[in-house]
Amino acid sequence: MTNMFVANDSGRRRLYETVAELDYPYKVKVSKGNRRSLEQNAYLWGVVYPTILDQGGLGEQGWRGEDLHEYFLGEYHGWKTLEGFGRKRMKPLQRSSGKSVSEFMEYLDYVIQKAAELGIVVPDSA
Repeated sequence: MTNMFVANDSGRRRLYETVAELDYPYKVKVSKGNRRSLEQNAYLWGVVYPTILDQGGLGEQGWRGEDLHEYFLGEYHGWKTLEGFGRKRMKPLQRSSGKSVSEFMEYLDYVIQKAAELGIVVPDSA
C-alpha cells in the first residue's frame, strides 16, 4: 500500500494518523516528493528513444537508448569536457534522475521537439 501526503499541516496530520493506525510491523519511508514519475521515465525509454532510434535510422548505425540519453542531456543542459589518459570526452552537466515532474516534462518536450525538427514523429503513448 502506497499513500502520498502533501507536506503541509493537513498532510502531516494525515500521515501521522495513518501511521498511528497501522498494525505493526511496518516500514515507513518518508522522502521528498515531486520527482519525475515512473510513467514519464517509461515513456522516455519505452517510446521516445526507441522511436528516434527507429525512425532516425540511428539503431542501424549502432546507437542505443543510452547514447541518445547522453546526447540529449548534454544538448539540453550543456557539456563538460573531461580529460584523462590523453583523451577528451564530453559529459552532460546534469542528469535527469533528480528532475521534478515539471522539469522532466520540459526535458521530454525538448527531446520530442528536436526529434520533430529531424522529421521524426514521436507518438503520445505506446
